[in-house]
Amino acid sequence: MTGPLARRYRRLLFCYPRAHRRDELLATLIEATPPGRTRPTVREAANLIRHGLRARLGRPASRTVAAWAVLAAIISGVFAAAFATRAGWETAEPLPRAPQTRAMLAEVLPGQDFRGIEDAPAMFVIYGQPISWAAANDMLFGDGAEYALDGVGGAVDGIPGQSPQETLDLTRQRLRETGWTVYRPTVRDMYECIGPPCDPSAIPTDATLVARRGNTTLTIQVNFESAVDTTFLTAIFQRATPPAVYPIAVVGGFAGAVVAFLLFGWASRRTDGRRLAGGAVTTLFGVTMALWWAPTLFAVPLTAQHHLDEPHPSWHPMWEWLGQPTFSLLFVVGGGCALLGLALAALPRPRAEAVPTTASS
Repeated sequence: MTGPLARRYRRLLFCYPRAHRRDELLATLIEATPPGRTRPTVREAANLIRHGLRARLGRPASRTVAAWAVLAAIISGVFAAAFATRAGWETAEPLPRAPQTRAMLAEVLPGQDFRGIEDAPAMFVIYGQPISWAAANDMLFGDGAEYALDGVGGAVDGIPGQSPQETLDLTRQRLRETGWTVYRPTVRDMYECIGPPCDPSAIPTDATLVARRGNTTLTIQVNFESAVDTTFLTAIFQRATPPAVYPIAVVGGFAGAVVAFLLFGWASRRTDGRRLAGGAVTTLFGVTMALWWAPTLFAVPLTAQHHLDEPHPSWHPMWEWLGQPTFSLLFVVGGGCALLGLALAALPRPRAEAVPTTASS
């Protein structure tokens, strides 16, 4: 009962609640183990974990309760990590002010007359303004994607004195000389082909160049088909993801997953054997999972493909990987269903459902 095999079995038996007589289960497992074995088999470990979680969740006969608890813990954990990520962004250094931005642009792109350089109102904005209750309608009803990391920079209009390709090459060289890490430029069409008939070669193109130095990123866009009344060149400085974001996200995600698992187990035990309340809570839980998982499964592959197609000195914030705040209405409704389900689980049992107590012999 104290050897290596017993210690490994004992760790697996922590999945069971204390009331399930762990020592008796351990003795039975040891007796049934062939001589010479020093560790449980993979099948034994999986069965002990699965059945232990069922017992801990109050549904030992259920085949799916453990899987639902894990799904709830995962999605709650990643959403909690996303909220923690936003809190971690509060440690970011403020964006450069307008005078500092002009000096940085003159260093990287000398001789260019940039217009529209203004101080950024906040690190994250929606339609150019800091987030506020006035923006709740935009956030919830279709315009949540407008909430994004702000930047400070300017633009150059008109026909340049040199070709766009020369400007791009000279900019890359100047960035390297001034200590920037330069990523490969990407060239894309400025709009999709409209037709037929359609000549793809006639569609104007632009090139995007990104670079990073320290905690600052720079995005430069060069229009290859600039005219007198169009923008030829834009440059925007932004802050890279602060280092504190990553540990804060890990801690927040782990805490969110643990709390979600514990709440799921509590609600599961509270509603076991309660047909009406149990059915309502189960329905609300299913709605929550659908509303939370659907945008996540939709957004993750799209965001991953976007990052593969274009270089990113700093990845998009975690909440965008979860489809937020674009689909924030679904998250809010799902959260409301979860809270309502917990409230129903907290209601006292009706007298007819109360389990009678028996006198001990």
